[in-house]
Amino acid sequence: MKVITELVREDEAARYLRKYSLHWFRRRYRSFTPAQAMAIPQIKKGHNVLISSPTGSGKTLAAFLAIIDELYGMYESGELDEAIYVVYVSPLRALNNDMRKNLIEPIKGIREVAEELGIELPEIKVAVRTSDTSSYEKQKMVRNPPHILITTPESLSIALTAPKFRERLRTVRWVIVDEIHELANSKRGAHLSLSLERLEELTERELQRIGLSATIAPLEEVAKFLVGQVNGRPRDCVIIDARFLKPMEIEVLCPNVDIIRAPAEEINEAIYKLLEGVI
Repeated sequence: MKVITELVREDEAARYLRKYSLHWFRRRYRSFTPAQAMAIPQIKKGHNVLISSPTGSGKTLAAFLAIIDELYGMYESGELDEAIYVVYVSPLRALNNDMRKNLIEPIKGIREVAEELGIELPEIKVAVRTSDTSSYEKQKMVRNPPHILITTPESLSIALTAPKFRERLRTVRWVIVDEIHELANSKRGAHLSLSLERLEELTERELQRIGLSATIAPLEEVAKFLVGQVNGRPRDCVIIDARFLKPMEIEVLCPNVDIIRAPAEEINEAIYKLLEGVI
């Protein structure tokens, strides 16, 4: 297990993205967060990666941006087919807001920027398969598979046993496990581990696994859960430890009173006035 805790320079991370992906990102967000700058190069190098950082630090977008860029690279080399390449697993079914921000908007925005640059890119198709998905939609996915499949641990297990849909999963290359801290110590997590091994056996290739976690410890154990074992040894994994790199502003404020000689009531009143102003 390799653990990365040092910040990565903006230009170092940027060079891993194609120009239209980078132009869209900088137009939309201006600069990478620490978690994004640290994770994107490792994902693009093909490593299994566990990203641990605070909520709101952009780790989901880091994973999707790197992989969307890879999918467009496959298109440029004539390798992008009508097939499922990415499986995104989340313990939650209510994903609409996150998916719009971290997946739908990037795909749409990158295509628009590429068009401005004179480059025509295909649509990256996305579909959701959960227990709420209708039979009609599931059949539609078999006929016209998405490039990115969003699902839950339970629905992935069922998909692996559905004869027709199972065949569509043979082309998977990337698996993203979100909120992995919610799964690592539960029966749902054990169930998912089995499904990932079954999926890897089905694809007959080594999947690239990307785990997304809020602050949790020990990271090495969570990484082992993500990648599983082969021949009795954990697979390799790069751990992005950006748990304490969230930028903060710290300012010391003091009430306008002599806190050594003034009576307690006067000090308390001054503190509350100061707090009221800040709030």
